[in-house]
Amino acid sequence: MHIRIISPSGAIDPVFIDRSAARLRSWGHEVSEGIHARGHWGRFAGTDEERLEDIRDAMQDPSVDAVLCSRGGYGLQRIIDRVPNITKPVIGFSDITALHQLSTINCQLSIHAVMCKHIATLPEDSEPIVALRRVLEGKSVEYHIAPHPLNRYGEARAPVIGGNLSVLYGLQGTPYDIRSILNYQLSILNYQKPLLLIEDVGERHYHIDRMIRNLKMSGVLGHLGGLVVGQFSECEDDPGMNCTVYETIKEAVAEYDYPVLFNAPFGHVEHNMPVWLGKETQLSVTAEGSVLRTAPLSPAL
Repeated sequence: MHIRIISPSGAIDPVFIDRSAARLRSWGHEVSEGIHARGHWGRFAGTDEERLEDIRDAMQDPSVDAVLCSRGGYGLQRIIDRVPNITKPVIGFSDITALHQLSTINCQLSIHAVMCKHIATLPEDSEPIVALRRVLEGKSVEYHIAPHPLNRYGEARAPVIGGNLSVLYGLQGTPYDIRSILNYQLSILNYQKPLLLIEDVGERHYHIDRMIRNLKMSGVLGHLGGLVVGQFSECEDDPGMNCTVYETIKEAVAEYDYPVLFNAPFGHVEHNMPVWLGKETQLSVTAEGSVLRTAPLSPAL
């Protein structure tokens, strides 16, 4: 498989590109990189036009099978309205959620997963690296997650959408928001209520409350098949909110009856497991624990 590395958001230390490319090649993949992947323009990996150029080139090159974003940070909000249709899987998380949203609207699968820094530095036998290798080989992934006291039991089978909550919130009211995905599925596709994945980092507790309430008032939370709550790293509980961050989220979805899984292994942590977005996934939440399972990709990626 030919993987193109691009930097559509923040600037990255080129060492991480070199080392992640070496690891991917050791797995048997061909690796290339965008012209501006090592660029630096303020906090960004190049000007808006330079980063757009690398996205366009990757999508239009028929030899490229998948696109690995080198890092998140910030930058896609400035250019997402000029990004062409997503035609192949995009790998990444955090700010890359904007590309995942566009990918889902384009009916293209994508992968919420670690990027260059973790691919370059995590041990070869670490769970995120082993799982990413399996995903890139088109194999199934199955995660068994310990019980959590806030979980709501139930079963669901639907595509996963979403990613970083702050990015999703920033896209509300645009053609790239969750409602656009829901409306498209309702009008064009065989409607299936999706599983929404959310995670975040470094946000104040009341900001998280604001964002999750926005998703509720806009009708998003009422049209889900399930909710997967990942890691909210460096998001300290605010005593003034009279509850924990996770309890804030639970309260926002209390009136619905779909399964809710807390403390899932996705987010701004080293133990950030890959998950297919846009692909049907089975979610089972029970008192004994939870299972998230995605069938193998056919044909292989």
